[in-house]
Amino acid sequence: MNIPLVFLVFILAYLLGSIPAAVWIGRRFHNIDVRQHGSGNAGTTNVIRVLGWKTGIPVLLIDIAKGWLAASLPVLFKLAEPGSSLLINLQILTGMTAILGHIFPVFAGFKGGKGVATVFGVLLALHPLLTLCSIGVFLIILLITGIVSVSSMSAGLSFPIFLLFVFGTPSLMFKIFSIFVAIALLVTHRKNIGRLIRGEESKLIKFGKKNKTPA
Repeated sequence: MNIPLVFLVFILAYLLGSIPAAVWIGRRFHNIDVRQHGSGNAGTTNVIRVLGWKTGIPVLLIDIAKGWLAASLPVLFKLAEPGSSLLINLQILTGMTAILGHIFPVFAGFKGGKGVATVFGVLLALHPLLTLCSIGVFLIILLITGIVSVSSMSAGLSFPIFLLFVFGTPSLMFKIFSIFVAIALLVTHRKNIGRLIRGEESKLIKFGKKNKTPA
């Protein structure tokens, strides 16, 4: 294995993850740093609440794309044989590096978002069909509750369940990674969980009810 090339790929993955779409787009088109408004989170949900859907959708797509591209780097640079466990493991590691970059972006003072969209991008590169199933869970829960945090956590929890009991994988690291993703989403949403318990979590989709607080 070409160690210098592997090192370069991981640097690229972190830099991709560090692209702060929410911050850059907010500043460029609205002269606003979304981290100073709403929940203070540089993520799609806060962008939509603060700047609207027209700004939020491009942010969402960019965050998904950078996760997908980071997890695809080992394939693009041919670091291992196609379909091998080594290639899958490298994709997982570069994907995790991108997620770390999103949460702690070097281009935005190491203060980023929760990484949900970037996680989905990584998972989409690893297992498209399985990821689409989890996105389906996200959409169903969002339509039922109108709450993004509940939808995100539900989708994250569904991923290892689908992987372990429906699709299966020979990669032990993939199994561990899927569980890690589910746990990480719960940890990064701990404040949302607190607001849910208090009945204060706001809704992105409202069905005749007024939002209480920003998420």
